[in-house]
Amino acid sequence: MTELLSIAVALAAGLLMTRLFKKLHLNFPDVTAFLVAGLCIGPYGLGRLCVPGLGFPTFEDVDAVNTISSVALGFIAFSIGNEFKLSHLEGTGKQATVVGIVQAVTAMVFVDIILVAVCFMAGADKLSLPAAITLGSIATATAPAATLMVVKQYKAKGKLTDILLPVVALDDAVGLVAFALSFGIAQTLITNTVSIVAIIVNPLVEIVASLLLGSIMGVILTRLEELFYSNSNRLSLTIAFVLITIALSSMSFDIGPVNVSFSSLLVCMMLGTMLCNLCPRSGDIMARADQWTAPLFALFFVISGADFNLSVFKSPIVVLIGILYVLARSFGKYFGARESAKATGCDDNVVKYLGYTLLPQAGVALGMCVTAESLGAYDGLLIRNIVLFSVFIYEIAGPMITKWALTKSGDIEQKPKNKESHDRFDKPKSVRKSEN
Repeated sequence: MTELLSIAVALAAGLLMTRLFKKLHLNFPDVTAFLVAGLCIGPYGLGRLCVPGLGFPTFEDVDAVNTISSVALGFIAFSIGNEFKLSHLEGTGKQATVVGIVQAVTAMVFVDIILVAVCFMAGADKLSLPAAITLGSIATATAPAATLMVVKQYKAKGKLTDILLPVVALDDAVGLVAFALSFGIAQTLITNTVSIVAIIVNPLVEIVASLLLGSIMGVILTRLEELFYSNSNRLSLTIAFVLITIALSSMSFDIGPVNVSFSSLLVCMMLGTMLCNLCPRSGDIMARADQWTAPLFALFFVISGADFNLSVFKSPIVVLIGILYVLARSFGKYFGARESAKATGCDDNVVKYLGYTLLPQAGVALGMCVTAESLGAYDGLLIRNIVLFSVFIYEIAGPMITKWALTKSGDIEQKPKNKESHDRFDKPKSVRKSEN
């Protein structure tokens, strides 16, 4: 019962924070308001009062409701997958593929160069070479959740948005491969043993298995949708299938020396891709799903805000390396996206602003940190704290930068600045019609 009350308080706090931001004339995306609300009710805010149900007193209490975050990430990936309609990708598919790979690899190279230099200058006792290489690979990951929320909130539409969502989706696959390769090299440096299976085979198997599972579930869902004539029933079936897909993607088993596992993000993206390309009613289903998932996404960001561990700012070495990591990754994402977009003939606005929209980083990167803990107690904790530091910076600033970039590119239409126009937009649709 306490967990249920905490969830209700979290959702209410997030929604009220968006109203407070509006009253204070803070023109930030709702994502930022949700994250700040999470900080306010987390262990560093109301949680300190230790009142059951009033916020989250400990990080263990936040972890207790993390199932919501897993479900929300699944639906976010499913929504992004619906942007992969083949008819829409005819003009941007090749460009998105090239940009998605280049910007991720460039970010990894930039971070590797800077942190390896720090390793040799500061000494391995501060930052080891395996930890530096691992952090470089984690830099490839971009959080799709914040980007998608900004796009949906402001109904962004245009050439930048068209290429942004496929790039963000592809980014996860590139990140998985990059992390597996770099982490395998890091383990080799520590143990002096090389495992081709761990470095190459396992990540490729994970990607192929994820895409295959998502495709199978997508085909089954499309066939079952034909049995129902009500959009409400089709929506219910779709929700059930996304939940089943999230559950199935948590499976992991071994076939000889090969470990078969799945990425829930890739599986759910593929499920959405198959649905939008095979089901003629997918547009109506997704329109209804957007309404159903709105409170779920809000909860996801509030819980993410509550999970920010501000203690990482106490360590000077974490702050210093964290700043270098954030700067190197940001420059890598920007220059990688700009140069690859220019080389593939993208629109000028895409070339100028795409890199800014790829900065948010969260869940996928933290998932990589769990695997990185096997490098050792010190290296594992250092990597996690540096990524936590960067996640805090990126998740607070990232949505605002994304909104700015989409606005500058013309994908977000700005409302008229005069008061009369603002009042008109704030009025209900029925009232506006009567005035006409």
